[in-house]
Amino acid sequence: MTHEIEEEYAAAQLRFALGEAVRSRRQELGLSQREVGRRAGMTQSAVARFEGGGTVPTFPVLDRLARALGLELRVELSPQIRSA
Repeated sequence: MTHEIEEEYAAAQLRFALGEAVRSRRQELGLSQREVGRRAGMTQSAVARFEGGGTVPTFPVLDRLARALGLELRVELSPQIRSA
């Protein structure tokens, strides 16, 4: 795999994981996509795209979604673990 393909794959995995986390929390709270969107200042379709991993998340969007879901956004940078 080329470096570009690996980076795109990693980005897609991150988008999917973030979308899954939002969907899971939304369902845990019994909220609709429309309600989360209202709380976050987004449309229902924008929430659906986010949950499906179809958008590149920005920090402001992540923060708005976190607040809408009663969560705190935390970003952590840590050393990579490289496998041989």
